[in-house]
Amino acid sequence: MIGIDLVSLKRISCSYEKFGEKFLDRFLSKKEQNLCFKTPCDINLQRVAGFWASKEAISKALGVGIGTELGFLDILLDKTPKGQPIATLTNEKMQYFQIQEIALSITHDSDF
Repeated sequence: MIGIDLVSLKRISCSYEKFGEKFLDRFLSKKEQNLCFKTPCDINLQRVAGFWASKEAISKALGVGIGTELGFLDILLDKTPKGQPIATLTNEKMQYFQIQEIALSITHDSDF
């Protein structure tokens, strides 16, 4: 299974400016949000956009999109100490979709 998604940095930036933390809470766990801050007051919107696109891509790879079968918060993102992205699902969703592993690559380029 392969999923792909591309998101405009401007779209993410506008949503964050308009809704702030409520926007982040909609699709990122607190742990994931912490990974998106360069400092306690300086958010890395490129990383937020990368996380958004990653979760969308995973949902597409599973063939369901974001909705009743799979929500944003069912997809868990992390990074290794060297910065490699790690993706899993909640235990319940890993069993539901009968998957063992998720491979993930995140790319940033210019405004995307």
